[in-house]
Amino acid sequence: MSITRNNPAPKVKGAITQRGEDSYAIVPRLPSGVITADQLEALAQAIRKYDIPIAKLTSGQRIALVGIKGADVPDVWASLSMGEGRAVKHGVHYVQACPGNAACGYGQQDSLGLGARLEEMFNGLNLPAKVKVGISGCPMCCGESYVRDIGLVGRKNGWTVVFGGNAGGRPRVGDELASGLDAGQALDLVGRVLTHYRDNAKKCQRTARFVEAKGIASVRQALGLLEARAAEAKDVVAKPTETCLGLG
Repeated sequence: MSITRNNPAPKVKGAITQRGEDSYAIVPRLPSGVITADQLEALAQAIRKYDIPIAKLTSGQRIALVGIKGADVPDVWASLSMGEGRAVKHGVHYVQACPGNAACGYGQQDSLGLGARLEEMFNGLNLPAKVKVGISGCPMCCGESYVRDIGLVGRKNGWTVVFGGNAGGRPRVGDELASGLDAGQALDLVGRVLTHYRDNAKKCQRTARFVEAKGIASVRQALGLLEARAAEAKDVVAKPTETCLGLG
């Protein structure tokens, strides 16, 4: 498949060149898709003042302002007082999260709280390619965790960490690395798997293609997870009679 772009306009710092001679888009940073009343008002004022033709809700729980004139880009950013969300650079592009147990009746873990911590820890990290994160507060997986580069799924016993998912043109369901983790353990594992990915993946190689090339067993081994799984299996085998006798 060939994709042709017609972008004659010069590059402008902090903006993405669009079709046309003087058309740019910006993507303000909205951690986990959470937005305040003040931010909404600032966005509305900027859209009116600079006559921005398109304000688009993205799949990553962000708002893209499209069709800005190049000369207006710095002033639009200044009026918003919001950080820039990565849209084309390599690294963590966004963290999407469901409401979790902060609001949803099905929520089993605090997805918004974990998303905020993850954004703070990993925003700006240089990686071989773009990385998208999905956090779901329960196994219904409204945060699309299994088709994101990094996924976290909340269950009653803690967090499950998923790696190597992709929802693009070559979709892939991610692999579970570990489960039953508290928030701190989950963040630590995310940091370790991102470091492994950063140090071993080729430039522009997404996590799904990285896992396909290396194998998930290789990733688990590098993180010391195969040993942990083996220890868990031995523990289960060591106590079969208690369950059979109704003592467990």
